[in-house]
Amino acid sequence: MTADSTPTPPASRTDPAVDVARGPALSPSRAKDFTLCPLKYRLRAIDRIPESPDRYLVRGTLVHAVLESLYGLPSGERVPERAAALVEPAWQHLLADRPELSGLLDPAGLPGFLDEARQLLRVYYRLEDPTAFDPESCEHLVETRLPDGSPLRGYIDRVDIDPTGRLRVVDYKTGPAPVPGRENRALFQLKFYAAIMLHTRGRAPAQLRLLYLADGQILTYTPDEPELLRFERILSALWTAISAAGRSGEFPPSPGPWCRYCDYRPLCPAHGGAAPPYPGWPVAA
Repeated sequence: MTADSTPTPPASRTDPAVDVARGPALSPSRAKDFTLCPLKYRLRAIDRIPESPDRYLVRGTLVHAVLESLYGLPSGERVPERAAALVEPAWQHLLADRPELSGLLDPAGLPGFLDEARQLLRVYYRLEDPTAFDPESCEHLVETRLPDGSPLRGYIDRVDIDPTGRLRVVDYKTGPAPVPGRENRALFQLKFYAAIMLHTRGRAPAQLRLLYLADGQILTYTPDEPELLRFERILSALWTAISAAGRSGEFPPSPGPWCRYCDYRPLCPAHGGAAPPYPGWPVAA
């Protein structure tokens, strides 16, 4: 942080599951991809074929960048007006880092897009008071290997430690909360982070929270160590399946209603396309 309390712009982060220096690993997002469609996993994580920028995903990236910058300020400066003022510079930094986003919005649509981000931040202030505490870390890379060698890796939006030393993991979502009974995807992500911290910290977090900024909802999960150990077996089985596909090069498509939104449809045999030659399973640099 500089002397005038201007936060340092957030550093860009790569997909933790395809870090070329560390080698491939399982992350919550890529686990979802493989479960939904193995071919999509391959084209994203192995071929690394770029996708068209998605307006809502980019808006989420912008809000995350603002919140990271906000927590780079002294606690007393983390007021709503300062968060709103951080939106424009965060967008400029994002454009400098990813020039391809310049075509996402026409100039007339940019003010409305930035206002949408500010509205999500206003909802955030209804859920938490960022002036009341200092997080241990923001945008924190966590990784571990399970006892069978399965590599887990991901970014946690924020880690807090309360006065008694208990850990709390917080993740921001810029979409709406899942309807009751359909929280499985969200709980998968939370359990994934809890499993990593169980190994890296020697204890599970006391609480994991998802803050949904579209509708002001909070989803809370309290990990149970025996449950996490059972969950690790699911992750190990999933990584075993991904590794086997990686060795064989067999990543079949799995057609479904989600195909209509997939950028890789022209490369999918299920839709008359052809995937590029398999580049081979990546190894650590």
